[in-house]
Amino acid sequence: MNIIIAGDGEVGVHLAKSLSELDHNITVVDPHSELLKRLESETDLMTITGEATSPQVLRDAGAADCDLFLAVLHEESINLVSCILAKKLKAKKTVARITNAELLTPKHREMMRDLGIDEMVCPERIAAKEITNLLNNTAATEFFDFSGGLLTMYVIRLEPGSPVVDHAVSDLVQTYRDLQVKVVALLRGGDTIIPHSDTVFHAGDLAYIIGRANQVETINRVAGKQEVSIRNVMIAGGGRIGRYAASTLQDHLRVTLIEENRSRAEELSATLSDTLIIHGDATNIELLKEEGLQEADAFIGVTDSSETNVLTCLHAKRLGVRRTIALVENTGFITISQDIGIDTIINKKLITASYIARFIVRGDAVSSKWLSGTNAEVIELVVGKWSAATRKPIGKLDIPLGATIGGIVRGRETLLPNREMQLKQGDKVVIFTLPKVMDRMTRLFD
Repeated sequence: MNIIIAGDGEVGVHLAKSLSELDHNITVVDPHSELLKRLESETDLMTITGEATSPQVLRDAGAADCDLFLAVLHEESINLVSCILAKKLKAKKTVARITNAELLTPKHREMMRDLGIDEMVCPERIAAKEITNLLNNTAATEFFDFSGGLLTMYVIRLEPGSPVVDHAVSDLVQTYRDLQVKVVALLRGGDTIIPHSDTVFHAGDLAYIIGRANQVETINRVAGKQEVSIRNVMIAGGGRIGRYAASTLQDHLRVTLIEENRSRAEELSATLSDTLIIHGDATNIELLKEEGLQEADAFIGVTDSSETNVLTCLHAKRLGVRRTIALVENTGFITISQDIGIDTIINKKLITASYIARFIVRGDAVSSKWLSGTNAEVIELVVGKWSAATRKPIGKLDIPLGATIGGIVRGRETLLPNREMQLKQGDKVVIFTLPKVMDRMTRLFD
C-alpha cells in the first residue's frame, strides 16, 4: 500500500515510525526539514519537506498513486484542504485529523465526503469518550469493545493479593471454570509476552484479557481489584478533552473543572451549566484541596502539559483519590507513568493511530486499538470467503509468534478459540498482534 502522511510534528512522525514496521511504502510530508532529517536517519522512509496544501508538493509525494492519504497536522483547516487536494490528485482514500467534533455529525460527514474527505478522526473527542467509559469500569487500565460490546478487551494490573499471582495460565482456566476469557498478552517490565498455558502470572503484570462483557466482576476478583463508586470528579484542564469529558459526565456526576486561562474558564462557565468551573492553576495543590480534591473519587489531568497531568494525578493519589487518568503526549512516558501509580494514560498519538490502523491492515478490519505501553495492536477482522483460516482448525493454522486469536463473534454468539475450532466465512475475529507479524497474521483472514 502506498501511504502519504502529512504532518507537522510528533503525531505524523509517530504514525510514520509505527507504520514503518509494516510492509507499506510510506512518504512523509512535513514543513520541518530538521525533523525529517532525524526521521530519515532512524528509518528508511521517503520524506519531502514542504506544505501539505501545495499541489506540487503533493504531486512530488506521489498523491496520484496514493492508496491512503493521512493529514494529521495540528491545524484542522490545513488537514481538510490537503485532503481535498489529494483527492483531486486521485488519492484513493483520505483521512483528516480534526478538532471540531461538529463535523462528525452525519450531515457534515456526507458534506465532507462530497468534498473529497473520506474519513475524519477527532482524537480529543475519542479521548473524552475513553475517559467516560473508564469511569464506568474503574478497575481496568484500558478497555475496548468489539462487535457492539459482545466482546470486550480489559487491560488490568494484577495486584500482589491476586489469587492468580505465581500461578500459571492453565491454573486460571481450571480454577475459574465460569470465567470465559482469553489472556492474550502480559506487559511485564516493558516487555510484551504472548502467554502460553505454562506462563506464570507475576504481581504488577498488565494483563490483556478478552472476554464477554458480563465477565467484568469475575475478572476484577481474579486480578485482586475492586470497582470504585464514582460520584465526584475533578478535571484539570479545560481544553477540548476536558470540555468534552465534562459535558458528558456532568449529566450524572458532580464535576469540578480547573482551568488556568481566565477567558477559557469564563467560556466554559457559560457552556457547562452543571459543572463547577474554577479559574486557577492545577499545580497549586492547596487550591485543589480547597476545591474538594480529597473528596473526589476520580481525578483527570488533561492540561496541555504532560508533566502537570502526571504530577497532579500523583498528588491526587497521595491524598486518597481512587481513580486517576492523565493525558501524556510523550509515548516514552507511558510505561513510567503507569509504573509510578497512575491508573490510566491517555495519548492522542495512539488514539489517532488506532483509528487509522483499520484502513491499513489487510482484510476487512472492523475496528482496531493501539495499546498504551506496548506497540501491539488489537484488531477486529471479518473472515473472508476464501480465507485460509476457514480450511483447517485453529490449532493447525500458521499463526506466527507474536500474535494470537483472542475471541470470535459468530452472529450474536461469542466464542473463545480452542485448537479444534473451525472458523467460518463472516466470523468476526479479534486478534492481538505485534507489528512485525501483523501483515502475516491478518493475511490469514483475507
